[in-house]
Amino acid sequence: MDVGELLSYQPNRGTKRPRDDEEEELKMRRRQGGTRERGRYREEETTVVEEADDDKKRLLQIIDREGEEEEEEEEPLDESSVKKMILTFEKRSYKNQELRIKFPDNPEKFMESELDLNDIIQEMHVVATMPDLYHLLVELNAVQSLLGLLGHDNTDVSIAVVDLLQELTDIDTLHESEEGAEVLIDALVDGQVVALLVQNLERLDESVKEEANGVHNTLAIVENMAEFRPEMCTEAAQQGLLQWLLKRLKAKMPFDANKLYCSEVLAILLQDNDENRELLGELDGIDVLLQQLSVFKRHNPSTAEEQEMMENLFDSLCSCLMLSSNRERFLKGEGLQLMNLMLREKKISRSSALKVLDHAMIGPEGTDNCHKFVDILGLRTIFPLFMKSPRKIKKVGTTEKEHEEHVCSILASLLRNLRGQQRTRLLNKFTENDSEKVDRLMELHFKYLDAMQVADKKIEGEKHTNSQPDDYKVSCTDSHFGVSDTLRSSFRCQVLLPQTQVSKETY
Repeated sequence: MDVGELLSYQPNRGTKRPRDDEEEELKMRRRQGGTRERGRYREEETTVVEEADDDKKRLLQIIDREGEEEEEEEEPLDESSVKKMILTFEKRSYKNQELRIKFPDNPEKFMESELDLNDIIQEMHVVATMPDLYHLLVELNAVQSLLGLLGHDNTDVSIAVVDLLQELTDIDTLHESEEGAEVLIDALVDGQVVALLVQNLERLDESVKEEANGVHNTLAIVENMAEFRPEMCTEAAQQGLLQWLLKRLKAKMPFDANKLYCSEVLAILLQDNDENRELLGELDGIDVLLQQLSVFKRHNPSTAEEQEMMENLFDSLCSCLMLSSNRERFLKGEGLQLMNLMLREKKISRSSALKVLDHAMIGPEGTDNCHKFVDILGLRTIFPLFMKSPRKIKKVGTTEKEHEEHVCSILASLLRNLRGQQRTRLLNKFTENDSEKVDRLMELHFKYLDAMQVADKKIEGEKHTNSQPDDYKVSCTDSHFGVSDTLRSSFRCQVLLPQTQVSKETY
């Protein structure tokens, strides 16, 4: 081998390490590249933020413009604005009806029109603030259109109409304008509003909160109309409302505000209305009332609201018993036995049961009930209450005077109506234990005799102090004295008659 080649041989040592100046140059390039990247990122970030700010500004501008438009659109409520609102309502109602007929199986086609219809119904609530303009609702046939929507396939729409009618018929609003109220109520009655409301009630599901509220508002409409025009109660009951109320009361559902409201409306329909009392009897309503009240035979109401419902049912029963045909139904339905058990159980229902017995036995129509009361050993129940008023009586909202009045009235009815063996059993009660019941009777007699003498002196004093009465004062004074005389005569009949009867028969 050539010595020169050996000496010139250089082994492969790999890539040479860069020199210091080259290394610095690479670092500078990297820094410049990073700076450019960061600058580009910052530019992109700034652009995004600026775009977001621009979007926000545009959104705020849109909101401001809409707010200004709304302010411009808000006009004072007058005939022109109400007419415009009614026209819009009619257009949207017609459009929705047309689309539903055209596309019955395609809800997407008519859903938007339904939402628009619901919106205008909500806007019409403002009319309730101006009852003087109610005549426009009637003149432009808006009332008839609203009544037609009570049968709308979408219960949301019918509930919206019910809500509107409830606000329009609010009793305070009606009294603000008697003329406008009369026009509205006339239109509702002519349109058979109660019948339409009942049809709507039949399809509402109270397990849904909105529909339960719809039921409550429906009952409120009836209450408002009945308070403003009591004579419409007969027509309302005949249009299916009474039957629905009884059905709702006996439904196996937990107690709620709607059941309480049903009991209130029922009591209103029966007040001073023999036609409705007769209709309730024909619908087996006496049995429904007795079944609902039987719950409180051995159990007190759990809440104040439930107690209020119980009292409403008792009031309804008392009202029905003023009709002789219902007393027969009460007797056949074993109402006497239920009331007698309530008296023995000493629950809150006892005071109301006493009032029911008073209504069931009073007058010649109560003769059969009087005889049955003795047969079921009712004398054993009534005389302890006659001898002493219960201590807990004030806790249930009944006064001692009311308690004594009902007991004495029951005894007076028994003395008038009983014959034969039952009458003898009653009179024998007054001779027991050294005639202690006669002593109690005399005690009550003198107690209320003293009270009447005090009242007489007070009335005489008022007559003398009214030295210069005008015609109005004279009328009021005569009315006051007449009522006082009637009350005194009534109480004498309830307290003195048993005493007279006992004296003749026993002594």
